[in-house]
Amino acid sequence: MTYYTILRVVSKLLIPYVLLFALYVQFHGDYGPGGGFQAGVIFAAGFVLYGLIYGLTEVRRVAPARMVELLIAAGVLLFAGTGVATMLLGGNFLDYNFLYPKDPAKAQHYAILAVELGVGITVAAVMIAVYSTFAGRGRE
Repeated sequence: MTYYTILRVVSKLLIPYVLLFALYVQFHGDYGPGGGFQAGVIFAAGFVLYGLIYGLTEVRRVAPARMVELLIAAGVLLFAGTGVATMLLGGNFLDYNFLYPKDPAKAQHYAILAVELGVGITVAAVMIAVYSTFAGRGRE
């Protein structure tokens, strides 16, 4: 019984830092190593750790399947919507310069953040869905 108590206490201390590091990787990705994919996997790893310690029922309570499905769609929509917006403004798909022609550097910076955020949300939600599906197989 003490074994589980130690794991629960350590995980409660560790998981917020895992999620915070995922956000750091997400928003630092345009300045250094990292980006949406890496941040999404790290963020999902926090949920997997939570599930390993507290059980699949708790993960499904914190991240219900419907919410995870909506996040998958929202991430793809953010990524694709950025590309479609550039096309509607007269450019090619993901040609960021057309988003703000007066300052292409600023346009590229914000568009890359949007695209990487879309990737991060999608990857995190898909990884959580995969974990939830595989961990719960045969139980229902």
